[in-house]
Amino acid sequence: MLDEITIIHNPRCSKSRNTLQLLKDWKKEPVVRLYLEDKLSSNEIVVICKKLGISPVELLRKKEQEVKDFIGEFGTLTDSDAMKLMIKYPRVIERPIVIVGDKARIGRPPECVLELL
Repeated sequence: MLDEITIIHNPRCSKSRNTLQLLKDWKKEPVVRLYLEDKLSSNEIVVICKKLGISPVELLRKKEQEVKDFIGEFGTLTDSDAMKLMIKYPRVIERPIVIVGDKARIGRPPECVLELL
């Protein structure tokens, strides 16, 4: 049985839209998780980081204002801090993320996800 494909998706993001289209071009119909509406839990974030092989801090979009404000106030950012930020402000999570089985890739550029297929 083939593993289900899931995309952690923001339809307002061009990279996310392009990655979803790329999957469809490859005749894949992923489960689309609109993470801004259906927020990821801390457990899900931990699992995704493990599948990506990165830390929670590495999953943050560091140019988002909430992250800049936090670093400006506290000067540093731990994995625990990153988790709290991602739960409170889901838009700070790097996107899109495509998950297949026990592996995941960030679609930046979108072609990065093809190695999962």
